[in-house]
Amino acid sequence: MSSVSPFLIKRQNSKNLHPIAIRIIKDRKPSYIYLGQAIKMNQWDSKNGRVKNSHPDHLEINQLIITKLSKANKSLLNAEIKDEYLSSKKIKKRMVSNNEGDFFTVAKVYLKNIEDRKKFHQLDIETKRIRVFKEFIEKDKLLFSEINIELLKTFENFLLSKRNLSTRTVVNYMITIRTIFNLAITNSTVDGKLYPFGKGKYQIKFPETKKIGLNSDEITKLENIKDLTKAQDYALSAWLLSFYFAGIRVSDVLQLKWKDFMDNRLYYRMNKNNKLVSLKVPDKVLKILDKLERHEDSVFLFKELEGVDGNDNRLIRTRIKTATRNFNRRLELVAEKAGIDKKMSMHIARHSFGNISGDKIPIQMLQKLYRHSSVTTTILYQSNFLQSDTDEALDKVINF
Repeated sequence: MSSVSPFLIKRQNSKNLHPIAIRIIKDRKPSYIYLGQAIKMNQWDSKNGRVKNSHPDHLEINQLIITKLSKANKSLLNAEIKDEYLSSKKIKKRMVSNNEGDFFTVAKVYLKNIEDRKKFHQLDIETKRIRVFKEFIEKDKLLFSEINIELLKTFENFLLSKRNLSTRTVVNYMITIRTIFNLAITNSTVDGKLYPFGKGKYQIKFPETKKIGLNSDEITKLENIKDLTKAQDYALSAWLLSFYFAGIRVSDVLQLKWKDFMDNRLYYRMNKNNKLVSLKVPDKVLKILDKLERHEDSVFLFKELEGVDGNDNRLIRTRIKTATRNFNRRLELVAEKAGIDKKMSMHIARHSFGNISGDKIPIQMLQKLYRHSSVTTTILYQSNFLQSDTDEALDKVINF
């Protein structure tokens, strides 16, 4: 059961007047919306919930009461039609927000949620995307009702033509806008009818991408390469260790600790999804471990995070980002010395494992090695490296 009614607060304010409010009761829980108006007790018609004619501004105040009542009742009716549950607090929130319907206000909430989860790398990326969108809009406030298909397409064209971003990067910008829009709907800040995404509206389409990995011959070249500088050999050790452990991400490589290796196995928790992983330590990894410098007080295999407070997630993220950039620069020089003309980076280690594994390993086993939550993700990822079927089909047609 729910009810919405005008209400005169019995407690007087500092001017000895009684504030007028709208009382919302839902599931026996009340919420009050103060209208910013206060009157004397004898100026209130409690039977009709209106200000008496004796008050000089009775017409304006009563109109304000009617408007607020209508808005609250409309929220309740729409919720009933959509079979949506609204608490009294949610109805109040819809009505009293000074920044109701403002995209950038909700965007601040979105960024704060990311910061609270200590996802600082994601925070930096999302902050930049929102800043670029605000620069494109050229104003500090944007109502959700203004975000339509035409605006989204214009922004898309701006990113492609003016900022020269890739199609995949543009998709990421649109996902950010969509996520904030969904948050606004969830928080009852905006009506779902204004949603500009989906079928028949603006559709976010993911472009096909091609992941290129090194082949076994190229890996062998790296394993046997000579005349590297100490810095280049250090970066290559990180790359090969990532590859040997089925392409673990660089953030996980840099956070590997000496104590994670026990009984010829590696035990570590993935940074991305917090999954606990256990893998056999290949002989090739043992050679790398023997080569890495280790002191009595060493904690990590790689020195970049030594001495960093384990609770300082922002500093850890910054150190990882810097180390990755340095590794990638050195790996480009390593690839050049090895005569490899493919792009060389830490992430390519993961693609290289996928490229060499091909269809040699059952998809369920690859799912375990990749630590994917869904086998569908593994199938989609591995499809980038499977060409044997199409190659054979092509040969059957043209070799006559």
